[in-house]
Amino acid sequence: MNPLTDILSLLLPRSCPACGRALKDWEECLCLVCLGKLPVTSFHTEPDNQMAEMFWGRVNLTQAIAWFYFRKGSAYQDMLHKLKYNDRPDIGFLLGRQYGYELSRSDGFIRPDVLIPVPLNPRKQRKRGFNQSEAIAKGLSAGLSIPLNSHTLTRPLATSTQTRKSRYDRYLNVSGKFKVTDPALLENRHILLVDDVITTGATLEACAEELLSVPGVSVSVAALAWARL
Repeated sequence: MNPLTDILSLLLPRSCPACGRALKDWEECLCLVCLGKLPVTSFHTEPDNQMAEMFWGRVNLTQAIAWFYFRKGSAYQDMLHKLKYNDRPDIGFLLGRQYGYELSRSDGFIRPDVLIPVPLNPRKQRKRGFNQSEAIAKGLSAGLSIPLNSHTLTRPLATSTQTRKSRYDRYLNVSGKFKVTDPALLENRHILLVDDVITTGATLEACAEELLSVPGVSVSVAALAWARL
C-alpha cells in the first residue's frame, strides 16, 4: 500500500456517485455493485428496439442504442446529474469505456468509422468546463478502439433549455443549430453520434440531419441512458 494514498483516502475519501458508498482501492469512480446493477437495455442486440422506433419517420438512422434505462428518482439519475453539473467527466469516461467494452463483444453492434459527441455551444461549455457527451465519447473510443472527432460538428448558436418543452418544441429549439465545419473529413463514413441521455431525441435528430447532408454519410446514435416518456 502507498502511505500517501492511505492518507489522501482518509482526508478525501472517494465515494460512489450512485450509492454514496466509500470506494475500494480497486474501484474507479463507480462501485462494482452499482455497475453490476445498471438497468441495461440490450438495445444493441435488437435492431428494432423501442428507442430506434422513436426515430422512425423522423430521421434515417443505421442504429439507435442506449446502455441503460433512465429511471427518475433512481441512484443512477443522481450519478448522471453529478456527471453533467458537478464537474465529473471521469464518470462519463468510465461508463463510456465500459459500454464500449460491452459493444465490442456484441455481434449485433454495427461498428462505426468515427465517434462524434453532441456538441455544446462554446459559451455553455466554457461555463460548465467540459462537454459531458465528449467525456462519454472518449470512454467509448477507448473501449471500442474507434477514433473520436470532437471538432467537425459544432453548435455555434445558443439555444434555450430543453427542459419542459414538448418533443416538437424541442426539435424547433435545436433544428438548424448544428454545423459541419469540414464535410470532406466525414464523407462516406459511418458516424456514431454520442449523447448522455436520450428523451425525445430532438437534439440527436437535428445533429443527424446536419451530418446526413454530407455525401455518403450514415449515422447511428448511442447514449448512456434512455428516458422512456
